[in-house]
Amino acid sequence: MKILFVADIHGSLYYANKVLEIFYNENADYIVLLGDVLYHGARNPLTKDYNPAEVANLFNRYADKIIAVRGNCDSEVDQMVLSFPIMSDYSIILYKGRRLFLTHGHIYNKDNFPQLSSGDILFYGHTHINKVIKKDCIFVINLASITLPKEDSPHSYGILVDNKFIIKDLEGNIIQEIIL
Repeated sequence: MKILFVADIHGSLYYANKVLEIFYNENADYIVLLGDVLYHGARNPLTKDYNPAEVANLFNRYADKIIAVRGNCDSEVDQMVLSFPIMSDYSIILYKGRRLFLTHGHIYNKDNFPQLSSGDILFYGHTHINKVIKKDCIFVINLASITLPKEDSPHSYGILVDNKFIIKDLEGNIIQEIIL
């Protein structure tokens, strides 16, 4: 199984289309959206081709392939237009004998760990900065925003395949490869 991870689209139709292009090019089975899907938030600039309604329409066509969690910019109004659940603060996937804890990062993050076991992986976004650390035998992977990266992080996404997590830029170049 191959899983595409994306964080912080913030209503950009341009980058939502990039997500689906990557989904097909990478031949992924599922898309994990780590929050902040439709709204840009009061602290962020308007995104390229900002169009939350069309982003919702686009992703709704892939509802059976999407696993999503709520970001700090996501709301009940967003859930009303989306055909897949987005209001959970976290989701858990069992993958090759370990738990993948999926969250946005505004509640659970490297400084506020959920209850995890050795070998589990915490995935989040929120800060818009790529960062990978290993803390207490748990990988902590923070993906930069695909739309609005910060602090010199490139527009990026992650691919989980077998026992590797690969962070790539939008051209498909490997930024970092983590053996899990």
